[in-house]
Amino acid sequence: MSISLLILVIFALGIAGFVISGKRAASIEKQGKKLHSRPYYFGWWTFLLTVVPAFLVLILWELGSAVYLEERASTGLTEIVKSGETLNHSLALSTVDSLTRAFSTAKTDIADLDLNHPASPLTYKTISDDMAKKGIMLPSEGADSLIPVAIDWYKGATKSHFYCLIVTLVIAIVGLFSGILGVGEKKRARNKVEKMVFVGLVIASIVAILATIGIFFSMLFQTISFFKVVPLSNFFFGTVWDPRFSASGSAGAVGQFGLLPLLAGTLYIALVSMIFAVPVGLFAAIYMSEYASRRVRAIIKPLLEVLAGIPTIVYGFFALVTVGPFLRDLSIAIAGGQGFIMSQSILTAGLVMGIMLIPFVSSLSDDIISAVPQALRDGSYGLGATQSETIKKVVLPAALPGIVGAVLLTASRAIGETMIVVLAAGVAANLTLNPFEAMTTMTVKIVNQLTGDLEFNSPQTLVAFALGMTLFVLTLLMNVFALYIVRKYREQYE
Repeated sequence: MSISLLILVIFALGIAGFVISGKRAASIEKQGKKLHSRPYYFGWWTFLLTVVPAFLVLILWELGSAVYLEERASTGLTEIVKSGETLNHSLALSTVDSLTRAFSTAKTDIADLDLNHPASPLTYKTISDDMAKKGIMLPSEGADSLIPVAIDWYKGATKSHFYCLIVTLVIAIVGLFSGILGVGEKKRARNKVEKMVFVGLVIASIVAILATIGIFFSMLFQTISFFKVVPLSNFFFGTVWDPRFSASGSAGAVGQFGLLPLLAGTLYIALVSMIFAVPVGLFAAIYMSEYASRRVRAIIKPLLEVLAGIPTIVYGFFALVTVGPFLRDLSIAIAGGQGFIMSQSILTAGLVMGIMLIPFVSSLSDDIISAVPQALRDGSYGLGATQSETIKKVVLPAALPGIVGAVLLTASRAIGETMIVVLAAGVAANLTLNPFEAMTTMTVKIVNQLTGDLEFNSPQTLVAFALGMTLFVLTLLMNVFALYIVRKYREQYE
């Protein structure tokens, strides 16, 4: 039985328990007995009792068994690496993992994995050829000594999966009958369900926090490794970005990793996009909240928010195929010869990114402006102010802290954009103030440095984590500043 089928079975048991417990509680209530909770609470309690413990056991078992089996395989590879049959421990472990996954995907019978079969002895080449016929590709090279480790891993995973299915189903069935048989007058099902929901909300909050902490530390350790090779001053104050391989006889040269061209490009392109997006988005928000009728607002707001749902790669193609060539041809027409705007430029990326950011500014600003109490508007009208004067003198000042926060949050979104910049601004790490030339951003170089066959411990790869950490801190500071502005200057209304 597959994991997906097991999950469906557990959910089916939970739904059955919900229905049976609900009907059982309703029948007790019809007999004139007073229950502590409504019948559907008994149904929900049985559902939770059936599903939640089974899911917890399933997740912990699968994660624990995967870690244990990988560690056991890693230990088994240590002797093979020492014997010289394979040079790289991590590469050997990756090959063993690929073999194990291939056995699992092909649903290979354990009886067929006989290393000492006289007719067809198992070798890496025969296994690779057999898997290729089934459409499963393996690494082109691998040592025969890795096969026993992969078979042991596959057998352990198969046995663990079988026991996991049995234990999970038993726990689900026990929970089902426990919930059904527990229906009674004194059962505080509502309290138990609400407590379970509360625990779930707390866990969700903790997971979000732990995910952020995990992202931070996963980048931090790799960033520390990078700065052991490249000095901090060379990275943060360098003006040249030219990472390259160490050449023979170059005394370990690893290239130049100057952050300033990338940081300047990131902030410059974000600034151009915000110059375009903020006025358009803010004016659209003012129109929708103050001038538009409900019917018009119901049409315009969804149309604006459709822009937020368009994939950024589509915006990138739009910039590459339409906006960039248009600006280049326009500059040629104006100059009467050689154009002064490159097809891939800061202006192209900023304009298209600004179009993408319009719904963020307009939607957030619209909600903030709409939250200003109507009493402030009525008071302004009572003093003889016009609608435009009320908007300028009353509504916008009252909503200004929230609008500033919305703009800063939108800027954080602009700084993290990648696909539009790759296609619209190029990958050249330049330092320039000319918006008609090409620049690139930190996110683009993160993608570039993690693409290819570089070793994971080389400075050319580790620099991506240093860039990611810098970007993380930059956006974090902007978000903190936005929250500070909103909380410090927020108007409190009754």
